[in-house]
Amino acid sequence: MAPLLARVLAPRLTLITRTMSSSGFLINEPKYAFLKELGLEEGNKGVYNGTWFGSGEVVTSFCPANKRPIAQVTQGTPDDLDKCVQASQDAWQVWADLPAPQRGEIVRQIGEALRQKLVPLGQLVALEMGKIKPEGIGEVQEYVDICDFAVGLSRSVGGSVLPSERPGHALMENWNPLGVVGVITAFNFPVAVYGWNSAVAMVCGDTLIWKGAPSTPLVSVATTRIVASVLEKNNLPGAVSSLCCGGADVGTALAKDERIPLVSFTGSTSVGKKVALMVQERFGRHLLELGGNNAIIVDSDADPEMVVRAALFACVGTAGQRCTTTRRLIVHDSLYDTIVGRLVKAYGSFMPRVGDPLDDGVLYGPMHSQQGVDGYLATLKEVTQLGGKIEFGGKVMDREGFYVEPTIVTGVPHDSPVVHRETFAPIVYILRCSSVDEAIKWNNEVKQGLSSSLFTQNLANVFKWLGPKGSDCGIINVNIPTNGAEIGGAFGGEKHTGGGRESGSDAWKQYMRRSTCTINYTKELPLAQGIKFE
Repeated sequence: MAPLLARVLAPRLTLITRTMSSSGFLINEPKYAFLKELGLEEGNKGVYNGTWFGSGEVVTSFCPANKRPIAQVTQGTPDDLDKCVQASQDAWQVWADLPAPQRGEIVRQIGEALRQKLVPLGQLVALEMGKIKPEGIGEVQEYVDICDFAVGLSRSVGGSVLPSERPGHALMENWNPLGVVGVITAFNFPVAVYGWNSAVAMVCGDTLIWKGAPSTPLVSVATTRIVASVLEKNNLPGAVSSLCCGGADVGTALAKDERIPLVSFTGSTSVGKKVALMVQERFGRHLLELGGNNAIIVDSDADPEMVVRAALFACVGTAGQRCTTTRRLIVHDSLYDTIVGRLVKAYGSFMPRVGDPLDDGVLYGPMHSQQGVDGYLATLKEVTQLGGKIEFGGKVMDREGFYVEPTIVTGVPHDSPVVHRETFAPIVYILRCSSVDEAIKWNNEVKQGLSSSLFTQNLANVFKWLGPKGSDCGIINVNIPTNGAEIGGAFGGEKHTGGGRESGSDAWKQYMRRSTCTINYTKELPLAQGIKFE
């Protein structure tokens, strides 16, 4: 069990646990005063079900930019999780009775509370995860935006009235909440992904239990404090939105708990598959947001300047640690040399913007952990063994923190295992193709199917790209990068990306159960299909 789920609650990284003297914590330094503004302390309880507690291991959260300790969190245990599930079930009895627009009003207030803490919570994301401050604040804004979306949804979720073939009968579809929803999130988006799930699930009438990544427990605690403040102000059970920080034992218990009808998991494909099997074994539902191996295709008539500007953010934003990061740049032969040359130049111009994610003007921060750095180095070793050329980067930076150079690779085959495998790091492979048709084939040959983009001015190629023989991804873009999705559309991918959909559009259906209802309002009993049983 330990090898199987050592990463279930820590997708893509290894939990670091140390004992620290309080004098060394960043929370006590003036630069990080925003931490106490969020209600955090040197020692924090990591379980909430209406009250804060925790009887598990005390873990230290570290800043990836300088490897210094921020503060500590007491994690939960399987017994603590059991208390959360019981409290969430009790809270559901109250929450499900509220009319959906009233639930929407609570979610609206949560959005307002998040707005009040937008900057400090965004700074905490930057400090604990490692993404730059504008991205951290933008991530909190995503939670705010999905709250706004969910408020409208609370007045529009509805079923269907369908024509019945039987006289005097009404045929309808009705939607009801599932109950308690478990949410396991990854380190790279420690706020937004929970927001996508919680805001929509709450207006649908579900209660939630959140298991954040063990390396970003302070974000989980601070975010839950904001949500809990709104619930408590409205005299509602805090367990409408519970939290249980913990290790693999807690993750196993959550995935196997038959009282949790839906488990939403965000993380790597390998771990997601194991979680899905555990949930499926008990006939529960799973919502999977897993790996991506995203490509930008560059047609012969694409604007090179536009391509390079888009690729720069798509490849190096968040230090390559987005599930929608561009991993492959498939360029038409006629533009290949131009794009390679310009992108190398853009990377060079970009390097002075590397620094502390909390500092103004910084555009590139650290990897989240040593595990990410190790994966980066192992992949580049494999690239050189294959005869690939490192056009830019390829080294660990000589500075404190987990910093690596953003890297451009050429000269590796499009179908080599290293290209087909997602490395969660700022490495992009530039591949030379002869046509859009060939590029589409290469786009689709990987096992992942999250995001994709085509840069072209050819209208026929646009509709080919969007059509049945085009991209097989869940996100298909034209003349924009693979990353930076809006909340209004459903977010998710196909194949080994898991097939789940979160956020906008009709993703709400995953948090509800559908019933087909037939009502006879006559004194007759006709059967369907004209069957006579007399």
